Amino acid sequence: MGWFSLRGKPSANTAASVNLGADLVALRLDAGDVAPSATVLVVFGASGQARRLRPGKVACAPGETAFCFHPGPYVLDLAPFAAAPEWGLRVRVLVDAPNPHAEQQRFDLFLFAEHHDHGGQLSLAALGSILQTALQSQLAQGALDLPPCTTLDEWHAFRAGFNQLLYTRYGLTVDDCVPVDLAGQVDFAQVLQARAQAAAALVAETAPAAAVLHTMSAPPQAGAPPVTSREPALSPAPQPLFHPQPALHDKPDRQDAAGLRRLFLELPVLSRDLRVLVLPAGPAIFQQHQSLLLRLGMASLNVDTMPSLAWAAPDQPLDAADQARRAGATAIAVAALDEAWSLLLARLHLAGDDDWPALLDEADRLCANLETGLALRRAAHVPRQEPAL
Repeated sequence: MGWFSLRGKPSANTAASVNLGADLVALRLDAGDVAPSATVLVVFGASGQARRLRPGKVACAPGETAFCFHPGPYVLDLAPFAAAPEWGLRVRVLVDAPNPHAEQQRFDLFLFAEHHDHGGQLSLAALGSILQTALQSQLAQGALDLPPCTTLDEWHAFRAGFNQLLYTRYGLTVDDCVPVDLAGQVDFAQVLQARAQAAAALVAETAPAAAVLHTMSAPPQAGAPPVTSREPALSPAPQPLFHPQPALHDKPDRQDAAGLRRLFLELPVLSRDLRVLVLPAGPAIFQQHQSLLLRLGMASLNVDTMPSLAWAAPDQPLDAADQARRAGATAIAVAALDEAWSLLLARLHLAGDDDWPALLDEADRLCANLETGLALRRAAHVPRQEPAL
């Protein structure tokens, strides 16, 4: 009869929940786990629809996923310029309060779409790395401006853009942001080593995508071995200013599935947020805006009907090289999606009437990149291009 006295051991998730609000921002819970009282419990359906519940014991239906997160605030030290890691910004962020007019909160979508397979946890260090990468990318591309000897007006303009970026892209509110000297906290040798490792990983990750976009415009020289379209002779492409986030999965099938999952969940939300923007007066902007929404809708339909990674046709499996190429094409589409959130939607919220034409031209470029990535992902083989005179 001793088995009546056995007590269930707390799960690993319940044990880790004590770190929420300190070293841990969000945690995935299983049915039967208990969310701490100071956290927010979010339950996601299979289609990505979320509902926020009071903290307590988790009860999930089949196919549902539960996360709990602590709204903060959190203090992070970010280095806005990779070449100057000793100069930083100390930001105080917290998860935005629920918007009653929104069908789904942006932070909830960020958790479900981008951290569903990250071990079920979003640590404070990982969040800081994500925000720092986004800030550096925006400054490198000119979407944000933080010049030397910044004036008060320039600082206010930077703060407005930075606040809007974090709110639109991640659902976070910036409570405070001040410059800080990080020289005493930076190990420059470790920074250089990490930068070299990241560059090598980026080259290895983007090689399939570069192979997809490479065109063999010159005929092979006499005596040289023939080069096929599946294994082109390429030199590593220069590192782009805004590139896909490093893959968290070694296998192309898991990387491809994670990218398509993000596109499936986020493209409809992005289209909805673009649709509710207040447009400037005039038919030209309206027509461009409608064309943008139509292209995003067709891209979403393309994602919904995307063929399997491992098959070219029934009973025609693809080899590993073609699967890696397809996964690289998915990375191109995901990079365009990231830019659409940060470079387009966040800036459109703050844009004046005179800024809309330039931003819609940027939207045309992003849609072209998105459509190119999806078209190359759908293609079973890269079409051979004959050399042109």
